[in-house]
Amino acid sequence: MGQTTISLKQAARITVLALLVVPITVVLTAPSAAAESRKRSQAEAAAAARRMLAQLKVARPLSIRGYSRKKFQPHWENRKGRCSTRELVLARDGRGVRRNRACHPVKGRWYSPYDGKVLKSVKYVDVDHLVPLAYAWRSGAKRWSPAKRRAFANDLIRPELITVSHSANIAKGAKGPQSWRPPRRAYWCRYATSWITVKHHYRLFVTRREKVALLNMLRTC
Repeated sequence: MGQTTISLKQAARITVLALLVVPITVVLTAPSAAAESRKRSQAEAAAAARRMLAQLKVARPLSIRGYSRKKFQPHWENRKGRCSTRELVLARDGRGVRRNRACHPVKGRWYSPYDGKVLKSVKYVDVDHLVPLAYAWRSGAKRWSPAKRRAFANDLIRPELITVSHSANIAKGAKGPQSWRPPRRAYWCRYATSWITVKHHYRLFVTRREKVALLNMLRTC
C-alpha cells in the first residue's frame, strides 16, 4: 500500500484548523446548555406553584363593600429615612436611577415585564401590586387586621410589588388572571408563579375561574 506524504506546511495548516474548531463548538453548545438550565428552573418553579395552588382554598369572592385603598394605608409607608416603599421599588427595579433629596427618582430606565416596554422617564412608570389591593380584599383581606393589610401593601420580600408601564397597569386595574393577562406571553409563567406565591403566603383564597386561569398560564413554563 502507498503512503501519503504531508509536508510541514500542510501539517501546520491542519493543526491551525483543528484549533479553530474547538472555540466554535463551545460557542454553539453554550446557549443550548443555558436554555436547558432555564427550562429546568421554570419547570421546578411551576411544579412548586402547582403544589401551593392545590393547597389554596377555592371559594366565591367576598363582597367589595367596605373596600377602600385607605384600608391598606399607609400603602407607601416610609422605610429608610424619607424613602417610601414605592421609591425603594423604583430604585430596586431601575437602572441608572438618580434620586433627589426627597428620595424621588428623577432619572433612570425601567423595564416593564408585562408588555416588554423600556421606559426612560418615571412619569411612564407605575409600581403595581401584583395581586391588586381590591382583589386581595375580595380574596380574604377584608377580614384582616389593619396592620396585616398595611404589611401586604408594602411587602418588599414577596413578588407583590413590581415596576411596570403605566399603560399596562391601567389596563390591568383590579382584575385577576381570569380577566387579564400580561400582553407579553413570555411573562405568563413568572406572573402565575408570583401570583400563587403571594396568595399562598398570605393564605388568600382563589376562585374556580382564577385557579383554571393560573393552571393554564403555568402550562407555558
